[in-house]
Amino acid sequence: MGQLVIKQIENIYYPILAIVGLPANLVTIIILSRGKCGLSKCITRYLVAMAAADLMVLINEVILYEINDAYFQNSFLNYTPICSLNLTLCYSFIDCSVWLTVAFTFDRFIAICNQTLRTKYCTEQTAAVVIAVVCFFSVLENVPIYFVFEPREIIDNVPWFCHVKSSFYTSPLWLAYLWLETILTPFAPFVLIVLLNALTIRHIVLANRVRRGLQANNNLQNHTDPEMENRRKSIILLFTLSYNLILLWMVSFIVFICVQFTDTQFMKANYKDSFTIAEQSGYMLRCLSSCTNTFIYAVSQSKFREELKNVIRHPLAFITNLIKKVK
Repeated sequence: MGQLVIKQIENIYYPILAIVGLPANLVTIIILSRGKCGLSKCITRYLVAMAAADLMVLINEVILYEINDAYFQNSFLNYTPICSLNLTLCYSFIDCSVWLTVAFTFDRFIAICNQTLRTKYCTEQTAAVVIAVVCFFSVLENVPIYFVFEPREIIDNVPWFCHVKSSFYTSPLWLAYLWLETILTPFAPFVLIVLLNALTIRHIVLANRVRRGLQANNNLQNHTDPEMENRRKSIILLFTLSYNLILLWMVSFIVFICVQFTDTQFMKANYKDSFTIAEQSGYMLRCLSSCTNTFIYAVSQSKFREELKNVIRHPLAFITNLIKKVK
């Protein structure tokens, strides 16, 4: 019964996620790229890159892997070399999405806490370089993943599906790589996000006390402070993005830790096993993190919300204007 329930949930969940997530990320990329959301070019670069990485996660993991595995088992995508390549790309895009969130968090930390470095670091050019470096190392780090898998079945001398090699859990080299992977994603990002946010909060609290003191001395208590308002909006966006990632990754993080310290293994394909159910639940929540940012922007950013409303109300006019702009 456990097998049927989790499989039924997955078979419904992933198609819905693709139907919602793909257009959400595409619209996010288009809206942000137009530069009419009141965000700096530096912030826009990071948010567009994050949306693009999330879009690729949805395409590779949700559509080409999960949906394909559920509905098109005779597809050429299940041929072991192609399956291994797709999983390698999946992990690369997942790492890219996570570390771009860390990069964005660090950028906002510098922008808020270090006014001297801000003018040099928080620029569109620096953002482009950081994004390129993150993407390059995300791919490089996951190249060994391709060699982790072996065929689950061999039919007419043709290898099908992907199964983790047993040597992956016994070979010292693979064990070291597994530890490295766990540290790099998700342990290190979690620690960095929490640490940077804590330092940012501390700086803002201290800075706000000073500004309130100056306002009190100048009898400006009732006046709106643009600087404090901008900080408030930045913090809302930063915290919702970063802690949304941590929350939706938490089950997968626990699964990673269990694999490190127990005899459990990834991708057992035994849906009666409680660990496998937890593992698959973690994957579902992790994939969900790839389509929630659009809704975060819509809730926290009024100008993005207005642009989104225009797209929903007048989609043809929006597409026409976009085509004219491209031409």
